[in-house]
Amino acid sequence: MKQGFKQAKIYRPRPLWLGLALPFLLLQGTAAKAQQMPQRDSTGRVISTMPALLGDTVRVRLELQPDSLVAVPVTPGVIDSARLEWLRTPPTMRDLVCDRVGCFETEAPHQFNNSVMAYVTLFTARNRSYMQRVLERENLYFPIFEKYLAQYNLPIDLKYLAVVESALIPTAKSPVGATGLWQFMGPTAGDLRLKRDEWIDERMAPEKATEAACKHLRYLYGVFHDWELVLAAYNWGAGSVQRVMRRTGKKTFWDLYPHMPAETRNYVPTFTAIMYSMKYAEAHGLRTSTLRYQYAEPMDTLSLRGRAFDLRRLSRACGYEDSLYLTRFNPELRRAALPAGYRPYVVRFPAAAAVHFGDADRNTLLDYCQPATELPRPLAFLPPRLDGVEPWVNRSLLAATTGPRAEDAEAAPRFRRVPHKVKRGETLVSLAERFEVSQSQLRRWNELPKGRPLKPGRELVVFVPIPTAAPSKAVETVVVPTIAVAPATRVRPTVSDEEAAARREQAEANAREVARLQELARQEKLQDVRLAAIKQRQAVQQAAAEAQARIAARRLAQTQAAETKRSEAKTSVAAVVPEADETDEPTPATVAETGPYTVRKGDNLTKLAREHNVTVAQLMAWNKMSSTDVVLGQRLVFRAPAGAEEASEAPRKSTKSTALAAAAKPARTESRLGTPKVHLVQPGDTLFNISRRFGVSVQTLRELNHLASDEVKLGQKLLVPQG
Repeated sequence: MKQGFKQAKIYRPRPLWLGLALPFLLLQGTAAKAQQMPQRDSTGRVISTMPALLGDTVRVRLELQPDSLVAVPVTPGVIDSARLEWLRTPPTMRDLVCDRVGCFETEAPHQFNNSVMAYVTLFTARNRSYMQRVLERENLYFPIFEKYLAQYNLPIDLKYLAVVESALIPTAKSPVGATGLWQFMGPTAGDLRLKRDEWIDERMAPEKATEAACKHLRYLYGVFHDWELVLAAYNWGAGSVQRVMRRTGKKTFWDLYPHMPAETRNYVPTFTAIMYSMKYAEAHGLRTSTLRYQYAEPMDTLSLRGRAFDLRRLSRACGYEDSLYLTRFNPELRRAALPAGYRPYVVRFPAAAAVHFGDADRNTLLDYCQPATELPRPLAFLPPRLDGVEPWVNRSLLAATTGPRAEDAEAAPRFRRVPHKVKRGETLVSLAERFEVSQSQLRRWNELPKGRPLKPGRELVVFVPIPTAAPSKAVETVVVPTIAVAPATRVRPTVSDEEAAARREQAEANAREVARLQELARQEKLQDVRLAAIKQRQAVQQAAAEAQARIAARRLAQTQAAETKRSEAKTSVAAVVPEADETDEPTPATVAETGPYTVRKGDNLTKLAREHNVTVAQLMAWNKMSSTDVVLGQRLVFRAPAGAEEASEAPRKSTKSTALAAAAKPARTESRLGTPKVHLVQPGDTLFNISRRFGVSVQTLRELNHLASDEVKLGQKLLVPQG
C-alpha cells in the first residue's frame, strides 16, 4: 500500500495538447446528451442510453418488475385467466404457496405453476364455501380411501382425486352419465365388476367403488408409469392419451398440455390445488367451528337373502322420523325397496338403532319390512295411435292389448295349474315324465337350482297342458272377395261404414281361425314328439332289462360251480350258530333269488336295504353305484356277484364267529361303542357319509339321535359313538 501511494505521488509530465482538448470534449458531449430525446421500446419503457451519475438519484431510471400489472398492459386477447390470476396474486403469496407445495413428500403430482396458483386462489379465497363443504365430509370417506390405497400400495394422497371428481358426494352424477364418488362411466364399471341394474348401482357404494378405483389406478400406472399421465388418462381415457403421445412424440403431461382438451388440461392443476387447500385449510381459515363435520359410526347389517324389503319401514323401525334416513348409509340403492327373489343384498344401519328392535329376531324384522303394496313395474310399450292408421300386429301389442287372440286365450286356457307335494323317492325326471313337461320348465316354474335333488315335502307348481279338441277335417276358410279396380280409374271407390265394419269383422274372424289352426298343428307336433320320446325310453329300458337278464343268467351259471363249497360252509356254521340267528340275519345269497328288482315310485336306497336286510354300502357295491340316488325304472340286485361271494367267504366265517362271541355278552350297543361325540353337519354331509366316516351303521346313528328319517340339515348336531 505504501509503495502504491508513493507511485501515485510521482510526477509525470503530460502532453500540452491533451490538457487543452479534454475540457472541450467534455462540454460538447454533455450538451449533445442534454438535447437528445429519450428512446422508448415497443412496450413504452424508456431505453437508457447512459448510466446514471453516481449519487444522483433524481436521474436514476428504475426498471419496473416484469410481473407487475403496470409494466405489462393486460389485455384479454393476450393472456389467459390463469396468467391474469398469477399477475394479480402478490409475490409473497406465490412464494409461500410454492414453498409449501414443493415440500410435499408424495409421489402424487405436486408441480407448482401459474395454473395451480389460479386454482389455489379459487379454493381458498373466491369459492371458500365449496372447500368447506368438502371438509365436512372429509372424516367420513378419507379413512375408507386410505385403507384401500394402502392395500393396493398406491400413494395415499390419491384420496384427493375423489374430491376433484365428486366433492365427496356418493350419489353425484355428471351430465355424461359418470356416477359415484369416483365418477365411473358404465363401460368402465362393467370392466371393474361393479353391478348395475334398475334397483342397485354399485358405483355409488363407497367401499366397492373405492376398491374398483384403486384397481383402475394401478392398471393405468402400469401403462404410463407417470402419475400426471395417470390422472390425465383417468379423466380423458388411456386410449386418448396414448394417441396424442404417438401423434406428437411427447412423453410428459406438461409437454402434452397444449394438445389436450380444456377439462383434461385443468385436471392435474385442480388436483394439486385441492391437495394444497385441504392440507393447509387451517392456515387459510377454512376450518371453522360452524361447520357440521361428519364422522363414521359403528354399523350393523341385515342380510335379505332374496326377500322383499322396504327401506322406509326399516327406518321407522329404527326410530327415525325421516323415512329415507337410512338411504345415506346405503347410497347404492336406486329405490327405497327391493323385490322378492332379488340377488343377496346386505342393508347397513347404525348399530345404536338396534335397541329399538327389542327381542325381535331376523325373520320378525324382515316380515315387518315387507313392502305394503306391490313394487312398481315398468309399463309395456304401446305404439302411438294415429287416426286412420292401424298399428302393426306384433307379439308385444297382442300381450299388452286385447288383440284377436286375446278372447280365445281367455275363453280356453292352454295350461292348468296343478300343485304337487314332493314325496320320498321322486326326482325331477320322474315328475317331468309324469306330467309330460320338461325338466327346464319345472326348474323355471319353481326356481329350482340346477344339480340339486328334490327334498321330500316341498310344494311344487306344475302347469299341465290341456289337450285341445281335434280339428275337423273339413275346415272351410272364408275368402273375402276382392274388388278389381280398373287401372285407368284412380278414384278410390267409396265404402259405407256398415260394409267396412263387416269386412273388419270378417278379417278378425279369419285371423282367429288361422291362429286356432296353427295352435292345433303345434299341439299335434308336440304330441308326436312326446310319443317318440316315450317309445325311445321304453326301448332303452327294454334293452337294459334284457342285458340285466343275460348278466343274471351268467352269474347263476358261475355260482353253480361253487354251490358245493357253500353248502359245506353252511353245514359247518349251522353246527355252531342257532337256527334263529340264521333266520334273523339272512345272507345276501339267500335274498332276491328271483332276479333283479325294478325301482318303483316312492323307493329309495335306504328303504330297499332295510326291506331286504342288507346295508346301503352293500347295495352300492353290488350295483356299482356312485351315489345313493335311484331313478324310476332302475334295475337293482340284492346279492353279491359270484366272484365276490367266493372272495368274501372266509371273512364271512370269521365275522359269524365274532358275532357269536359278541352275542354271548348281553351288553348294549352304546356301551360297546363308548362315550358319544358331537358332530356338526357340514355342507354335503348325509347320514350314510357320516356313518362311513366314523365306522358305525346308519341304524345306530338314527337310534342314538332319535331320527325318524335319514335326512339331516346343515348345522344340525349329531351324537356319534366312539368305536
